[in-house]
Amino acid sequence: MASLSGSSAVRVALVDDDTGLIAVVDRRLAALRWQREVINYPPGPDQLAAMRLHVLIVNPALSGLDYIERISSRLPGLALLVVAGPSHVSDRVRGLRCGADDWITKPCHPEELVARIQSVLRRRRVGDEPSEEEMVVAGELAIRTDMFDAYVGAEPAGLSRKEYELLRQLAAAGGRVLEREQIYQRVWGYTMVRGDRSVDVFVRKLRNKLERVSPGWRYVHTHFGIGYRFAAEPVAGRAATSAVRLDQALAS
Repeated sequence: MASLSGSSAVRVALVDDDTGLIAVVDRRLAALRWQREVINYPPGPDQLAAMRLHVLIVNPALSGLDYIERISSRLPGLALLVVAGPSHVSDRVRGLRCGADDWITKPCHPEELVARIQSVLRRRRVGDEPSEEEMVVAGELAIRTDMFDAYVGAEPAGLSRKEYELLRQLAAAGGRVLEREQIYQRVWGYTMVRGDRSVDVFVRKLRNKLERVSPGWRYVHTHFGIGYRFAAEPVAGRAATSAVRLDQALAS
């Protein structure tokens, strides 16, 4: 993986047709010795995967917000930043909830854009190459840090990037309750706005996916008025095959 120092290039693609922004960003990224590519159309997930990018910067005026959700779901390991003209709060909220790591409004200074890219990469731990065998096991669930997903045997839960980050943060808490504000800060990188229900929405999505692949266990527990806790707890009468499935997870 790439180092943030610039000696080992971070790979960035910019999807935009703003020649002024492209010129200044290209000069700044060149100074960092980052690999960069400018694309004037939104590439599909397969093309992006072949490019082996660390960061995709996209202008929703070219791609639309549905594109952000599609790329986020298909490529959960790809950091995704939106750089857009003036927009409504509802658009920015939707973009972040769809999977964007950050939303930056034009005109923006190239130093701020670079700093935000570096912040996202730090949160994603770019530079820490995980072992392919590295995983966290709880109940019959194997949380694969190399695959950005959770598995029961060979079956993936199909987590989006934000869902995976949410699960990883909860599991890393070692059974402690994380307050909603803590979760939001760690997963989204911002201070939570009063009334924002993003954490609750993503917890519900995460639960549904985990219960689909592991119906005999409950993993995410609600502490009303506070937040959430991760612990593998069997559902009575439904976890009889857990040992077998756990062996499959460890062997996969």
